[in-house]
Order: sequence, then structure tokens, then C-alpha cells
Amino acid sequence: MKKEPTQTISRRSALKRMGLLVAGAAALGVPATLASCQNKRVPSRLLLYFTATGNCLYVARQLADENTRLLSIPQLVKQNHYNLEADEIGIVYPIYGHMPPTMVRRFIQRARLTAQYKFAVLTYGNRKCNAVGLWDDISRQAGCPFDYITTMIMVDNWLPNFDMAEQMKIDKYIPESLSRIRADIGARRRWHEPFTDKERQQHEGFLARTGIDPEQCFLLRSEKYFDIDPGTCIGCAACVEVCPRGNYELTARGVTTEGDCEFCFACIHNCPQKAIGFKHLPDARC
Repeated sequence: MKKEPTQTISRRSALKRMGLLVAGAAALGVPATLASCQNKRVPSRLLLYFTATGNCLYVARQLADENTRLLSIPQLVKQNHYNLEADEIGIVYPIYGHMPPTMVRRFIQRARLTAQYKFAVLTYGNRKCNAVGLWDDISRQAGCPFDYITTMIMVDNWLPNFDMAEQMKIDKYIPESLSRIRADIGARRRWHEPFTDKERQQHEGFLARTGIDPEQCFLLRSEKYFDIDPGTCIGCAACVEVCPRGNYELTARGVTTEGDCEFCFACIHNCPQKAIGFKHLPDARC
């Protein structure tokens, strides 16, 4: 079906809309200065995040204080930066099918995180199942166990199944969750949010029903599933900036996409012209 024409905006205007990009890049590139008081060293905190649509970046910002440095996991991977040290290290990521994004899993398998206290906040939109247990297993196998792991419900932006307009109407008690988590990590609470055997079985049933390989999660090919409308695309390169895997490229022929895809939908959510859509949705095994 042919798309209705949309109002054209400039590249500058399109990128200006992407406050997510500007803040994320600034947080990565400028080290936070650690404050001191009467020569007493204030504990430093690194907060690592994977964000596609803004949920996890929002949570990371809300959990940050004046002694926190925010670091993008995709940027750390791009820079081959896996050795990190601080008094406290936290990680915030969205769960996909109750599991971490493939890039986050690969990152923790290679990372060397040195800290007195490590915490993880996993965001989800509908069902978390045993996401806490899965992260505990993955991080322990990587030799990087976490002291505190919890979940937090957010707006569900899994586009194949949920209407964003309807999701925005639901009160998911985000301020209350943030207040709880701030208090816990402020006290360096050592605790893993519990989950039930039923939730574990639900996840196992999900894997059996879909055929998803948990080591790959939703890793698909972007050129197979995403379509760029050349009549709507203005070449602002917002998709180039937000794609965590760098699958989008601005060429003389326009924007193209190719490569292993996290299926995070950052490209669709952040395109100011709504020029990116699905060629088709994943089959039952995806």
C-alpha cells in the first residue's frame, strides 16, 4: 500500500528531535568528574545501558547521580572496550523474550567488570518470566556475578504485538519502581528479585513453541525484515545513528540496511519521517 506523503523536514531538524542521540553521545564521550568533600573520595558509579526506543536510557538517567558516568553498551562494543572499573557498576537493558539482547549477552561474556557492587535493572513491557534467573546464570557463567538484579515494567514497544498509543495510556507505576530501585542500590542491597517455577516453565514453553535459540535470541537479518520507503526518506541518517549494530548506511543511492539485527526497532521508532517499516513480520520461529 502506498504511503500518504508526509511533511519533509531538514536533516538538522530531524537530528534535533533525537535528544536521545545527543544525550547518549555526550554521556559516553565526556567522563564525569568525581566530586570530593574534605579529601574524602565519593564512590564512583558506571551505568551501562542498551537502549533502542529510549526506555532503558530513561531509567539509566533516572538512576544516575552526580558521580555516575553513563556508557552505551553498543558504543563500548564498537570501541572494543570491555575492561571497566569503578566502585559500583550497573547495567540496564530491555528483555527480549525474557532474555537479554544478543549484544548485551555477548558483551557480558567478554567484559571484565571490577567493582565492589554490581547491579542490574531489566526492563520489560508485558511478561518477564524468569528474566532475573537467566541474567544471573549468564553473568555467573561469564565470571561476572551481580549482587542485585531486579525488573521494572515499562511501556511495551514490541511493535508486532502492541499498540504504542494504547500502551501509553497504561499506568505502570514507573516513578514508584524507580524510587524502590534507587533506595535499594543506594543501600547497596544484595538481592535478586524472586521468580516462580511457573514463570520458569513459561519461558521454557516459549522457547519450545518458537524454536528460538537462546544464544541468538531475536538476531535476524535487517534486509529481510525492514523496508525503507525512498519517497518518504529524507536522508537525515537518524537510523544510521540509532542502530546499535550499525546496519544502516547513507549512500549516494539513499539509505540501505544490511546485517545481523537485534530486532530492537530503534530504526522504526526513531525515524522522524516514519519511512521505515516491516517488509513482513517474523515467522513462528522468530
